[in-house]
Amino acid sequence: MPTALLSVFDKTGIAGFAGGLHDLGWKLVSSGGTAKAIAAEGLPVTDLAELTGYPAILGHRVVTLHPVIHGGLLADLDQPEHVAELAQYGIEPFALAVVNLYPFDSGPSIDLIDIGGPTLIRAAAKNHAHVGVVIDPAQYADVLHELRRDGSLSADSRRSLAATAFARIAAYDADIATWFAADKASPLPATLHLSLELAQPLRYGENPHQQGARYRRHGASSWWDTATQHGGKELSYLNVYDTEAAWRLVNRFDRPAVVIVKHANPCGVAIDDDIAKAYVLANACDPVSAFGGIVAVNREVTAALAASLSPVFTEVVVAPSFTDAALAVLTAKKNLRVLSATVAPAAALDVRTVDGGLLVQQPDTVNVDRAAWRVVTDARPNDAQWDDLTFAWQVCAAVSSNAIVFAKDVQAFGIGAGQQNRLDSARIAQDRSAGRAVGGVCASDAFFPFRDGLDVAAAAGITAVIQPGGSVRDDEVIAAANEHGIAMVFTGERHFRH
Repeated sequence: MPTALLSVFDKTGIAGFAGGLHDLGWKLVSSGGTAKAIAAEGLPVTDLAELTGYPAILGHRVVTLHPVIHGGLLADLDQPEHVAELAQYGIEPFALAVVNLYPFDSGPSIDLIDIGGPTLIRAAAKNHAHVGVVIDPAQYADVLHELRRDGSLSADSRRSLAATAFARIAAYDADIATWFAADKASPLPATLHLSLELAQPLRYGENPHQQGARYRRHGASSWWDTATQHGGKELSYLNVYDTEAAWRLVNRFDRPAVVIVKHANPCGVAIDDDIAKAYVLANACDPVSAFGGIVAVNREVTAALAASLSPVFTEVVVAPSFTDAALAVLTAKKNLRVLSATVAPAAALDVRTVDGGLLVQQPDTVNVDRAAWRVVTDARPNDAQWDDLTFAWQVCAAVSSNAIVFAKDVQAFGIGAGQQNRLDSARIAQDRSAGRAVGGVCASDAFFPFRDGLDVAAAAGITAVIQPGGSVRDDEVIAAANEHGIAMVFTGERHFRH
């Protein structure tokens, strides 16, 4: 008769699983609340105290830490000396360990640091040649199915279960280590412990010859995990990367807004109380670049918006919801990925890879408190210009540096991105605005090092500028703004994005 050890915090399905084992002729060994849950179903269960000779002690801190338990889990039954020692000390081997852990991440504290559980799991997983280790109620059905079908778990199944178990222990320890490493005086921890699990295989990587996948922090969830894809092909690496950028930017705005992103940079952004009109305005910024782009909408997508979007080749459209009529239009396009999603929470850290490790920083937050900004010119922005400056500043922070954004009436008209010098970005914004930004505003993610970029903005008809300030030539740039009759606002914060 094979013996199973059952010791779980999460008792979801444990009685049913134990009943299935009992029906197959297994002996059940358990203690505490797990034993009570099993016994309540009328199932025979042996208390661990009968095996160890000790009850749970130290406020339940010590229950399973005993040679009779760990000898039964770690014995290599292919080794005659191990079998002999089991007989010598009266230790019964276990063929299955069913264990899950205290939920440390539900409210980190010393009392939620599990000791016995991880030790049981590690022991059983190490000895997976002879022991199956089950750590999640979601595994119960498959394990019972295989036991009923084959009488035992295969070597491949035990190894797979062990791999999952070790990954769970690694993640659990990472959560504890992260909690201990947290320093409230510093936004960056002394050590960083990442435990990630495969969340979503992707159609391909950045290029078709590269494999790609999305991983998530173990035990965590993101808006990607709860998003619903209503139609279209599988997502690729760049679909996810660009959609993340578009979704985060569009949700910066309180008013109805549409963002179009191409190659991680916005190429169209607009605000309007009519969400369908907001899309038309956003697309008008740079319709050439919008071809094959990502569209993010922070309101329900209407049939009118869908009708305007449908003729434009688009990779992804993401929104909080869609009307039935809008879905009918958009899902008719077989290559268009249609996603409904919840708002993305703020990221804890911004992480990139470098040789030998990671480059880590706090996420960039965009301050739009006008009380913290400073007008430095003779001319002052009027109310409409203040709205446009605030809008352009939020857009600019999402554009690759060097970044210049021309906008008017909360609509982007010219976006210069990713240039090695600010002057070229200003020229690109001027060229793409094509005279439509006359009377509008300009945002620059960093200071103007010379007046030449400002002169380009003036030539495009810009009447107000927002920038961080901080250049040794600020006086020269301010003088140029006064010369052109331009109002200029210093925010005191730059927003480089590489």
